[in-house]
Amino acid sequence: MTVERFRIGFLPLVDAALPILAHELGFAAKEGLELELVRDMTWATVRDRLLYGHTDAAHMIAPLAIATALGRDRPAVRIAVPFVLGLNGNAVTFSTALARNVGLGETLGDPAEIGAALQSVAAARKAAGKPLRFGVVHRYSSHNYMLRYWLAGVGIRPDTDIEIVVTSPPFAADALAAGEVDGICVGEPWNSIAVDRGVGQIALATAQIWRRGVEKVLAMRHDVAESRRDAVEALVRTLHRAAEQFVEADAAEECAKILARQEYLDAPRDAILRAITDRIRVTPGGEPIHYPDFMFQYREAANFPWRSQAAWLYSQMIRWDSNRFSDADAATAAAVFRPDIYRTALTGTGAPLPGASSKLEGGLEEPIGAGSVQGRLVLGSDRFFDGRAFDPDDIQGYLAGLD
Repeated sequence: MTVERFRIGFLPLVDAALPILAHELGFAAKEGLELELVRDMTWATVRDRLLYGHTDAAHMIAPLAIATALGRDRPAVRIAVPFVLGLNGNAVTFSTALARNVGLGETLGDPAEIGAALQSVAAARKAAGKPLRFGVVHRYSSHNYMLRYWLAGVGIRPDTDIEIVVTSPPFAADALAAGEVDGICVGEPWNSIAVDRGVGQIALATAQIWRRGVEKVLAMRHDVAESRRDAVEALVRTLHRAAEQFVEADAAEECAKILARQEYLDAPRDAILRAITDRIRVTPGGEPIHYPDFMFQYREAANFPWRSQAAWLYSQMIRWDSNRFSDADAATAAAVFRPDIYRTALTGTGAPLPGASSKLEGGLEEPIGAGSVQGRLVLGSDRFFDGRAFDPDDIQGYLAGLD
C-alpha cells in the first residue's frame, strides 16, 4: 500500500483532538495515511505555514479560512474545507474582578441578564476613561464574532463601548492574570486553566450564544484538495472515525491523557477531561457543572461543512469590517466549505449525509428529522440567544435587520 503523508498544523486546543487521535489511535494508518502534527502558538502562523506549503492541511478557525480565500489582510488564496472539526467548545471568561462587579453566580447565567449587568459596568468604565478590554484569538475567529454578536445583542457596542484585542489562546489566562484584559473568549482548556489559576470566572459558553455554531475546521489549499483528492477523502474518513471514538464515554480518559502530552496541548489532563465530558468549572475551587453539548464533535453530522454556516461568518465580516456586501464574495465564502468532498469520502460508510448543502441557521428549537442521501439524520436545536434566524439566501436582508 502506498502511504500518503499529510503535515497538519494545529494550535494546543481540545478541538485539535481529531487529527491528533487519528494519528495516535491508528485510524490514519488504517487508511494508508501518515500524519505529522505541527504545533504552533498563533493562528497567523498556522495559516502562513499552510499557504507557503510548510503544511498540507491545518486545524483552523473557520472564519480565517474564509478571510484567506477573500483576501482579507493579504492576497487571496483559494481554500477548501472538507471537514468540520467541531462545533462550539469555547467560553467567555471574565476576570475575577469583573465577575464580582457584574455579579456572576456560581453557574452559567442567562446571556441577556449577564449582558445587562455588563452594560452598566462597561458604561462606568468608559466614562472613567478605562474601557473594558476583551481578548479574542484572532480578528477572523468565531470567538470574535460570537463575542461581538452577544455584546451587540445586549446593547454594548464593540469598539465603541469596549475594546477588543487579540491574544493567543495559550496566553489568554496570562493576559487575564496580568490585568491586560478584563475578559477572554477562547477555546478549551484555556478558560478552565484561567479558572483553576484563580484569575477568571466563566460567564457563558459560546453554545449559549449560538447553539451548534461552527468552530474549527480542517483547511487546506484548493490545489491540494483537487490534486490529492483520493488522499483527502481518506483523510476525511480517518477524521470521521476519530470523531466517533472521541465521543465514546469510555474513551474520554485515554483521549485526555493523549491530548495533555507536551507535544500536543501541554496542559493539565483534568482540565482537558472536563471539556471532553461537558463539565465546566465556572468558579475557582467550585464543583464542575454539566452543560450538555458544550463541545460537539460527531452527532447530527456535526462534521458536515454546511455552506450556510460559512455564509453566516461572511455576514459577520461584512457587519464588523464595514465592507460592502458582494454577491461574488458571498459565493466565494460559501464555496470554501466543500460538502461535495465530505459526501464522496463517506458514501458507503453508513455516516448520515445531508441531502442539502445549506440550511436556515438558528431556526430549530427542537430536534427534527432532516433529509439525507445516506443514513438517518436528526438535527438538534441551533438557536441564537436572541431568537434570530439566518437565511443564507438573504444575507443583505439579515444584515439590514441587525443594529
